[in-house]
Amino acid sequence: MVSIDVHDACVDFPIFDAKSRSLKHTVLGVVGGNVAANTRKVVVIEALRGIDLHLRDGDRLALVGHNGAGKSTLLRLLSGIYEPTRGQALVNGRVAPVFDLGVGMDPEISGLENILVRGLFLGMSRKQMEARVDDIAEFTELGNFLHMPLRTYSTGMRVRLALGVVTSIDPEILLLDEGIGAVDAAFLERAKGRLKDLVDRAGLLVFASHSDDLLQQLCTSALWMEHGTIRQQGPLDEVLDAYKGREHAPSGG
Repeated sequence: MVSIDVHDACVDFPIFDAKSRSLKHTVLGVVGGNVAANTRKVVVIEALRGIDLHLRDGDRLALVGHNGAGKSTLLRLLSGIYEPTRGQALVNGRVAPVFDLGVGMDPEISGLENILVRGLFLGMSRKQMEARVDDIAEFTELGNFLHMPLRTYSTGMRVRLALGVVTSIDPEILLLDEGIGAVDAAFLERAKGRLKDLVDRAGLLVFASHSDDLLQQLCTSALWMEHGTIRQQGPLDEVLDAYKGREHAPSGG
């Protein structure tokens, strides 16, 4: 049975020889969280603090929050890319991390070869990916471009290829960070259908996105992150309403 159990987990990034306040703000802008300094003047980025999260087979969790709130860091913690500095993060099941659609793709080889490489990167076997090539090719509508090096593709064409591969896999735990904005509207509608089928095949989903429409189609619960901590967790609509209400609330004088 797939599961995710995170208890009081923290992720810190020590920045050595950080001698200026401007550097602190530069790093903070990249990873989010809070900046602290100890007596040895080592700047520490507190990217995640006190995270408690318990998910089971069938859960569909949305991550919401502003850029730098800690959503991507949490996904990387769940994938095993980051270890908790304190606390625990226990993940039971085969994880398919989909953070950057271009990761695992080689610009010097063909689109068809990249289908196999990207599939292997996501935990599928060569035989499994070979069985999916025709379906992926039909979905992408790239035609003869599939025989050409990836470096000849436009950004939109690369996203089409990556989406075709990603939506063909069979994950137990799907960790998804939205990155599909570079395709035309008609293709995006087709991609949403495949994303829904992908989520239906997954045992468990954690999806970070700024698209309320996608979240409402794919998720049932939500976690609102702010400055590396959990601000609110609960039913999707309830958390979205609270997050959007704060987002649009007038600032005090």
